Amino acid sequence: MSITVTTWSLHQTSPADLRPAREPEGDDVRIVRAETPSPEFSRFLYTAVGGDIFWTDRLAATYAQWAEELGRPGTETWVAYEKGTPAGYVELQAQAEGAVEILYFGLIPAFRGRRIGGHLLSYGIARAWDLAERHPELSPTKRVWLHTCSLDGPHAMDNYLRRGFTLFDTKTEELPEATQTPGPWPGAHG
Repeated sequence: MSITVTTWSLHQTSPADLRPAREPEGDDVRIVRAETPSPEFSRFLYTAVGGDIFWTDRLAATYAQWAEELGRPGTETWVAYEKGTPAGYVELQAQAEGAVEILYFGLIPAFRGRRIGGHLLSYGIARAWDLAERHPELSPTKRVWLHTCSLDGPHAMDNYLRRGFTLFDTKTEELPEATQTPGPWPGAHG
């Protein structure tokens, strides 16, 4: 059996495109860069955030492949914490010609719907625009882009559009239907 999945690619072409979300109330949410590449921590974030929405592209990667990916110049992981607990993350990756991809972004299910996502996305976009300031070997950012799909959360596309992204490509494909989400473990989000 298969399902139809639509993938949308969106971008910003100027820092002025960013329309930041309001910060969550109080001082319980902090966003911190994970400066030391850690495959263990990154895999935890990846499965905790994407396990219920069928993120599977990195699951077969070896430890060495995770380390290589995280160690690429201009790759950064920014983590949102609520009261000291990881709530979600955004992973940036520098690419050719001044492009920066928001490779992964999302919240752990227990933290969704609490106004953290818009704030984390806004912060991640701003860090994509100023990436070359932390990595002088890179060209200044000229474009920030990402893709999302119909398997992502129901508010993902709206969040991207509200932050100032515009659509530049749409693709639809048939994929095998998964019967169970990959993790982080059965029942973790229910």
